Amino acid sequence: MVKLLFPLLIVIAVGCTPKNGKKVALTEAKPGPITLVIHGGAGNILRENLTPEKETAYRERLTAALDSGYAVLERGGKSTEAVIAAIRIMEDSPLFNAGKGAVFTSEGINELDAAIMDGSNLMAGAVAGVTTIKNPITAAYAVMTQSEHVMLTGKGAEKFAGEQGLEIVPNSYFFDSTRYQQLIKAKANEKNHEAQWIDPYIKDKKFGTVGCVALDQYGNLAAGTSTGGMTNKKYGRVGDAPIIGAGTYAENATCAVSGTGWGEFYIRLSAAHDIASLMKYAGLTVQQAADSVILKKLPALGGNGGAIVLDRQGNFALPFCTPGMYRGYITRKGEGKVFIFKD
Repeated sequence: MVKLLFPLLIVIAVGCTPKNGKKVALTEAKPGPITLVIHGGAGNILRENLTPEKETAYRERLTAALDSGYAVLERGGKSTEAVIAAIRIMEDSPLFNAGKGAVFTSEGINELDAAIMDGSNLMAGAVAGVTTIKNPITAAYAVMTQSEHVMLTGKGAEKFAGEQGLEIVPNSYFFDSTRYQQLIKAKANEKNHEAQWIDPYIKDKKFGTVGCVALDQYGNLAAGTSTGGMTNKKYGRVGDAPIIGAGTYAENATCAVSGTGWGEFYIRLSAAHDIASLMKYAGLTVQQAADSVILKKLPALGGNGGAIVLDRQGNFALPFCTPGMYRGYITRKGEGKVFIFKD
């Protein structure tokens, strides 16, 4: 018997086995209101700390990411494809802490994490601690679609990416002078016992993690997140971005989520999945569920950051408990806008 999950949306579950051997449940739905939402990091982003030139640069890149992802949806592409298109724009820009502009580890290299999830079948893929994959979000997608695994790490993930024909670059490709100066300052603070493993910028600077959630015309949700992690991180630290249910989650029955913030707290809260669970089991709206986790539970535990959340009916929320968050949305109606500051 077909179950009506939402008004005017008829969902049919069909079992199939793809080439990689995974048994999944595919969903089909009548066309919905295509929507795409992005973020480019949250933190102490204030007008007085951002020059007009830098503000313009951020707005242009955010708009480019929105346009790229929306173009995929507009021509009938899948939500996962739109997520990849939008995130790649931000991974290729040194403005964000992902890909080209990733922060440096204590060893002076760039280690990248990324994840993607398909809300139609709960398939997911992630990579962590990679140093030579130009666009980690594409590697995460390859893990999801071309392997039987969910997460690959380090050299193994890089080997797999190379075998899949993804672009491999030297670690020097990710170098950014501003990010390197942040490392130098972090090490100086550490030497003066002002910080241990915790990023000295974590309380007063921005988190540049990037993310995207999308709803395609088939009624399917997807979420993706990509990051360089924390400045001066040690010991192979991995944050929430590549962990399904912490910083990334998508499920057609509830919502798609991508977070940005102090990863340890998102992991401890299972933040992304908690937002979805509040919708599923407590009957909260997208805004109510997102606000409950990001504006209440996260700061109560000592963390901070933000998230973008989108449901299957095109409703979305962009909560954050920091002074600002780079963010934006675009809908089928041509309504699109980017934001930086809280006001």
